[in-house]
Amino acid sequence: MTAVVRARRLTVRFGGNTALEAVDLDVHAGEVVALLGPSGSGKSTLLRALTRMVPTVADELAVAGRDVNKLRGGQLRALRSDVGYVFQHFHLVPTLSCLTNVLTGGLHEAGTVNLLGMFSTAQRAKALALLERVGLEQRARERCRVLSGGQQQRVAIARALMQDPQLLLADEPVSSLDPQLADSVLALLREVAAERGIPVLMSLHAVDLARTHADRIIGLRHGRVIIDSRAHQLDDAALTRLYQPAPEVHDAQ
Repeated sequence: MTAVVRARRLTVRFGGNTALEAVDLDVHAGEVVALLGPSGSGKSTLLRALTRMVPTVADELAVAGRDVNKLRGGQLRALRSDVGYVFQHFHLVPTLSCLTNVLTGGLHEAGTVNLLGMFSTAQRAKALALLERVGLEQRARERCRVLSGGQQQRVAIARALMQDPQLLLADEPVSSLDPQLADSVLALLREVAAERGIPVLMSLHAVDLARTHADRIIGLRHGRVIIDSRAHQLDDAALTRLYQPAPEVHDAQ
């Protein structure tokens, strides 16, 4: 099976500091992969490196069939438009409706007229269908600021899906949510991966959520991969090596 993401000796340096060192990674269609590790271990940097949002060096870096090392200008922008992003703090416009926020996910394939709010009937139908998929069709006309955190993250997922991504990257998507909401958002991401056959690569702090919702777990420490395990095979000894001395567990915030 061809990997949607393939990296070999992927390295990121900021000045004299190495944020990622010689990372090898393969992620396949429909696979949910969780990145674990202490703060500063390179999880967010790895997500950003896959579309060269940070300076990268790699023997090989391929995403969605493209040789990322060779992409420049418009080609790199086109790759980024094929990757959906979900963030910890949602990055929604709180004064706009849920529907309009989702519609902004399709702006990369639209003209200036869409920036003025004149979206096509087809685009609106697609956005409404995505809101229905995430369970918020009844809130489509409401402003995002009145929604709960979990509901806002569902809008953000719908927005990411609006661009028909070939890959979903989620950077701490549930860190600001309570355990029940976090569980429901990650379950939704897992369902989306299965339904659409797209991989989800997400950074998490909560080990228990990673074990529950990921197919595979990558453990990073000081920018290096020290764990690459099926989620159900991950043992406590490996986690102790990763976190030294103990893994973080998910509790209410």
